[in-house]
Amino acid sequence: MGSPVPSLGPSIWAVSDGRAGNVSQVRALAQALGEPGRWMRLAHIQGKAHRAEPLILTPRAPWTWFSADRWPAVLQSLPEAQRPLLAPPWPDIWIAAGRRSAAFTKFVRERSGGKTFTIQVLDPYIRASNFDLLVVPEHDGLSGPNVVSTVGSPVYVSPDTLEETGQIFAPLADDTNRTVAVILGGNSKVHTFTQAAATKLEAQLRALTAEGWRLRITASRRTPIEIVTQFRRLADMTGGKFWAGAQDGANPYLAWLMFSKAAIVTEDSANMLSDAAWHGLPVHIAPLEGRAAKFDKLHESLIARGAARRFTGTLDQWTYEPLREADRVADLIVAKLLERHPAPEFKSGVVAPDWLS
Repeated sequence: MGSPVPSLGPSIWAVSDGRAGNVSQVRALAQALGEPGRWMRLAHIQGKAHRAEPLILTPRAPWTWFSADRWPAVLQSLPEAQRPLLAPPWPDIWIAAGRRSAAFTKFVRERSGGKTFTIQVLDPYIRASNFDLLVVPEHDGLSGPNVVSTVGSPVYVSPDTLEETGQIFAPLADDTNRTVAVILGGNSKVHTFTQAAATKLEAQLRALTAEGWRLRITASRRTPIEIVTQFRRLADMTGGKFWAGAQDGANPYLAWLMFSKAAIVTEDSANMLSDAAWHGLPVHIAPLEGRAAKFDKLHESLIARGAARRFTGTLDQWTYEPLREADRVADLIVAKLLERHPAPEFKSGVVAPDWLS
């Protein structure tokens, strides 16, 4: 048997603590890096530690009580079954999100002798110098030579996924130009989806249906069950559509964003707001109860970018350049990797025809 064929391109480990918001941002950057045009620029890097599946690392107390740069015996913070996952050969690229993953990012960078290019997403609450690249939303207010700020969260959808979704959900296409995606979040540390907020939003949506708008409503895992029931009933009564889980069939979330002409998104999720802005939809931010300066800054950054406005009951129409932050960050990562791994120069004996001159 011949020698094994070397891997094409660098190896990537995508890491999170399993929280949906963190997983989606890591996935977005990994997929953006895998875009054919970018990947071919990195194809000369022969990765030796490919992982087909993302790593979910769940550190325990008391480690999680402390900042990531104060964890003794880092591997001991993990359940015993997860500890063997962090062993050489180390990857060329490590992408992790969330404060609880930061200690492992620092650990792998050190154990690899700095050979692994480490990317940490979201504020790790330790110095940025612990990573090769720190990717944070601009509303966090962090800066530094290796810090890249994004408007909202990194989002990426491949052309193949868009095409496949368009074919599968083609019957959802609406030629009336009066379809709105309504994306409901829920309770969090700073926001509460109260009955008062739900009642106000329901009345506003009813008024929109009277103007001819068709509702496509989806709820998240954090949406209170009584509010899920309330908006499911609203969709049924107004001829709209509703999705909150597998019991409602295949997930139409991406299709609704593709086929809608506007979006109404509750204010509590950077990821959901960024999803709508990735598609270039006019994003209307619906209020909940509670507030935090960090979210106020997020909303203002989306408004300043031209992607969003406050929802007051009417649907405005405007255009802007879709928010493609994952692509921007991926391009930066490629540039950094090429500094470490310059592409070889290929010499060819082929002579270009005169008409190309």
